[in-house]
Amino acid sequence: MQDFLDLKNPHRPIRVGVILTNSETEILDVAPIDIFSGISKEFLHNLPPHLLSDKMRDQALDVEFHWVNETGKEAQLTAGGIMRPTHTFETCPPLDVALMGAHDMGYTMSSGEIEYVKKCYEGCAAFLFVCGGFMVALQAGLLEGKTATAPRPMVEHLRKTNPEVNWVAKRWAHDGKIWTSGALLNGTDMTKAFATETWGGQEDDFVGMGVRLGGYPYRDVNYADVTWAL
Repeated sequence: MQDFLDLKNPHRPIRVGVILTNSETEILDVAPIDIFSGISKEFLHNLPPHLLSDKMRDQALDVEFHWVNETGKEAQLTAGGIMRPTHTFETCPPLDVALMGAHDMGYTMSSGEIEYVKKCYEGCAAFLFVCGGFMVALQAGLLEGKTATAPRPMVEHLRKTNPEVNWVAKRWAHDGKIWTSGALLNGTDMTKAFATETWGGQEDDFVGMGVRLGGYPYRDVNYADVTWAL
């Protein structure tokens, strides 16, 4: 039986996982997973006592990390990176928060990968798709009738080719348990928004402090802070 988790009041460690395909994944797309490390109990061991009050330390999250692909073999990242998965689809415990980035545009996902994404969606509390990761959600049929975004240059084309989705030109979008982002570093904007919406982001709470210590940017979700348009 699925142990559904209330992320705001977890009764056990939160299982956060990155799902990798049998292709090359953009390294900046999956890097935003590290925000969960920065607000975890384990990370506190690296922080000097004077940086956080006992009250804030008590708010740190108990997090387990999982890096998952179909085969369990080493996964390719851009810029020559290699990631050794911790689990295969069969051995990974059910994820509470899943994240996927973009894979090589010429790669066709296997049926096993698509089915695993669907399975994760059914059981997770949140599924985060960064940059071209939206294509995974689209292929798995998860975006029909939902509001979503994508890399900004692609939005108008997607409105024509996939009208079943309400495409918006934003740095990130949230509809139910699905979060989508614009290109690359917009994944950082999205995961910050997810963390602050879920666990708070005020000056007197731990997540808010973690966001500031990490130097996370505060950028307009509607791209109002940039001068160019597409």
